[in-house]
Amino acid sequence: MQALDIDGAESRYIDVNGVNTHYYEAGAGEALILLHGGGAGADGFGNWRGCLADFAEHFHVYAIDMIGFGFTDKPDPQDYSYTQQARNEHIIATIEALGLSSVNLIGNSMGGSTSMGVAIERPDLVDKLVLMGSAGVRAPISDELKSIMNYDYTREGMVKIVRGLTNPHFQFDEELVNYRHALSIQDDTKRAYNAVMGWIREQGGLYYKEEYIARITHETLVVNGKLDLVVPLSSAYKLLELIKNSWGYIIPDCGHWAMIEKPVEFTAAALSFLSNRGQAPHTQQFPPTPTLS
Repeated sequence: MQALDIDGAESRYIDVNGVNTHYYEAGAGEALILLHGGGAGADGFGNWRGCLADFAEHFHVYAIDMIGFGFTDKPDPQDYSYTQQARNEHIIATIEALGLSSVNLIGNSMGGSTSMGVAIERPDLVDKLVLMGSAGVRAPISDELKSIMNYDYTREGMVKIVRGLTNPHFQFDEELVNYRHALSIQDDTKRAYNAVMGWIREQGGLYYKEEYIARITHETLVVNGKLDLVVPLSSAYKLLELIKNSWGYIIPDCGHWAMIEKPVEFTAAALSFLSNRGQAPHTQQFPPTPTLS
């Protein structure tokens, strides 16, 4: 397979300490890095194709495929440990290889936990954080999360994952399901995914110690779908409790994929937050809610 095109973005590769790392690049201005989630077949294209262009109108955007995912290298698990620390280190090294500093980070799910790790380990590289349906807080493992962790590499299994990630009314894109499934069954991707999920099962989930998260000092927007069955609202509330300089934005009728289920609302809220300094994000872009008469 080859990386697909996103309108207005360039598909690029960069060597990161020997790891051929794929990313999409678009726009100009302050750097904004988008990090996808960790479900089967996840990558920068599937997660960000619907909102990358909107972000690129305001920022210099990099949608990076994390190590073991998408079109970035997938080292043999016999020689590489697919831990959360390893993902943090890879993204830190990618930011440095791109010659960037003071970047804004938007991370979904595993991309959220990675964004937090980067901000904690290298606070000098990060400006603001947007954590959307972010992993990183210890929570019960739902049936929907189990379908991700125990994916069977069938198309039916992929459909089950997508349904678990989205709200009950969401009409998923069959082409996206086909794309993610085809990506997930590549031999090197399967080996890497098995290693990633094996490590998560051994840890009992994907989470940090609370005192580690509390080290985040950056301005942070915590976004969660009210119907998220993979990362529950309680996790968002815990992040707001632990991260001192944080705001919350909860989206109704939305599951785990705000950037796909509610791209206009999510993008507007994220852009509002990223463009304001020391102020609560605003959403005056939206029409007022109608009142009953």
